[in-house]
Amino acid sequence: MHEIAAAKARPNVCLDDLPGSEPNTETASPAPAVIRGKALIFWDPKLPGTKFGRKLDAIDTDQITPAADCVSESLDTLDERWKAGSFRYLMPDFRERVHRGETFIIAGDRFAIGSSREMSPAGLKGVAEEAGLEMVVVCGSNMGDIFRRNALNLGLQVVQSPEAVADARDGDEFEFDPSSRRLSNVTQGKSYDPVPLTPKEDEIRRTGGIFAMGRREFRASVERQPAIEFPPPALARRMTTTEQIVWSHRVDKSHRELRPGDTLQVYADLLPASDGTAPFAIHTFNQITGGNTIYPRQAAIANDHFVFTGREDDERQTSIGRAFAKEQRLERPYYATPGDGIFHFYFPEQGLVVPGQFIPGADSHSRAYGAYGAVGIGVGSTTLGFGWATGYVYFTLAKARRVTFGGHLQPWVSGKDIVLELLRRWGTQQSQGMSVEFVDANLQLPIAYRNTIANMMAEGEALNGIFAADDVTYAWYESKGVRELPYPHIAPGDAARFEIDEVLPLGDVQPMIAKPFSPGNAYPADEVARERIEFDKALIGSCTNGSYDDLLQAALVIYHARQLGIRKTSRTFVVFPGSGGVGKQIERPDQRLGGESIAEVFRSVGGEIRASWCGPCFGQGPDALTKGERAITSFNRNWQNRMGVGGEGYLASPAVVAASALAGYMAPPSELGLKWDPEIYGI
Repeated sequence: MHEIAAAKARPNVCLDDLPGSEPNTETASPAPAVIRGKALIFWDPKLPGTKFGRKLDAIDTDQITPAADCVSESLDTLDERWKAGSFRYLMPDFRERVHRGETFIIAGDRFAIGSSREMSPAGLKGVAEEAGLEMVVVCGSNMGDIFRRNALNLGLQVVQSPEAVADARDGDEFEFDPSSRRLSNVTQGKSYDPVPLTPKEDEIRRTGGIFAMGRREFRASVERQPAIEFPPPALARRMTTTEQIVWSHRVDKSHRELRPGDTLQVYADLLPASDGTAPFAIHTFNQITGGNTIYPRQAAIANDHFVFTGREDDERQTSIGRAFAKEQRLERPYYATPGDGIFHFYFPEQGLVVPGQFIPGADSHSRAYGAYGAVGIGVGSTTLGFGWATGYVYFTLAKARRVTFGGHLQPWVSGKDIVLELLRRWGTQQSQGMSVEFVDANLQLPIAYRNTIANMMAEGEALNGIFAADDVTYAWYESKGVRELPYPHIAPGDAARFEIDEVLPLGDVQPMIAKPFSPGNAYPADEVARERIEFDKALIGSCTNGSYDDLLQAALVIYHARQLGIRKTSRTFVVFPGSGGVGKQIERPDQRLGGESIAEVFRSVGGEIRASWCGPCFGQGPDALTKGERAITSFNRNWQNRMGVGGEGYLASPAVVAASALAGYMAPPSELGLKWDPEIYGI
């Protein structure tokens, strides 16, 4: 079982060889110069940029840095592609405009939601720096939290000021004082005090970013033995599940009370990266440790994003992580080779994820670990590399909200339908960046459903989503042969405080389909069926819906539809297992399919099985959408260009995707004449 171990020195390295703590030179440094520049405004194209226009909301990281530009071909040229790809499709002349002095990005609410890709802030910062300029990002409310933290780590100035955004006009001159963080619209003669940072966040920003912070703390982190202690009952009763796990993993044991807004050092049980996010994490680790003093702590890498594209540049990127793993003695299960699996399935499958853990992962869908009773959060590569060096990360506690799933599941409803309905209800505000505690009141949501729900808290813009471990959780581990778990049972205290406490009656949830370009743009599948929306591809899999149970539900729809005479899909139908292990499982006979395997059922109607990787969910590989193509998928994001430039993605459960593949238009299984029977179709 995985444990939090002390730092391990490389051969022939002793403690005295480690660099000493660098001093905090903040007081000795001269005050940074005021930053000046012109506004570069992202107007909402639905309201052209006049004085009555509106700034564009919800610019996601896929639009800031398209997937094909999230590539590092060497550690020496990390950001070349990131700079070139900045706003490639949303604002093709972005680089040119920045170079002529438009260095104050002005955008609406929820700027930079989505991915953990640190290529986005690094690329924006680099575009300005190559012209000898400095950039400031000014946005409205609820900036994407991972982007915000990444920006602070890198020294990119970010400001949340809805008033400044509302006032800004094309051509306005701005000033920003890095010392006070005061923003001024010089043209209009107005000044603004932005949403404040926590003291520790501001310290990171003011004292050289995460590299300098890491160098200051490296030696002490190596000398310190990690210790985990869970709160006593009197304290635990006032805490959420997330708060108890964070409290138990805090580095400073004298910090007894936790409050939303606190930034603290928190030990990590596992620090996973993908082949895409690993290179920048490796660079950060090397910058802090020297690269040859200790082995990376709690490190894991899965090759799942850029591995089957056939592109030489992607292979060069993957080779960076491969070489690092060899040098640092990272082996299975901590190093997953191409095809082993998408890391949110692979690492739990390998027993590296258990209840009570704290897992910051360099992928936004690391929130999936909440399905297993762990705190999973998405972080950027520099935070991960800092963790590899020190064993902990800096973490800011968010306010909490609780969602209780009451009532009973309705026919054909799965975890995907539940989370799409939840995102629909949350609307444009989504979770408001809170930590979400899920309660399965009647213990009817299997781990596969919980994985989907927790995973898509990335799209819900939550810090994390967690199901406290219960009988469902422990039964899942028991089925894997795991009977002893390292941490005690944790549940939210009866006096825990939730900023928002809501109930989602499962009796109100029906099969759903999310239309472009938002997962929250969801509608009942039977209503969508009446529109007869045709498509080019039906795609099942991803880290959201790639488990054996997910694929079984799709196969059951097809198996029983064949008995009604529906024997071929009318569109391209492709399946991506969540891991190589799942890929092997679906080749074995299943009695619920009359002794056929899931793979045989898929192939019998024209389906194709691919290797386990992110692929078209990330807009990569031969199955990605091309301009004008439309797909119904079990993926997690249907943002503009997400599944391929110019493509149009819809989201649904595996059962709905399978039914649609057979029907030829988007529809639930009932459209095929199938009648729900939980003994036949239930999981």
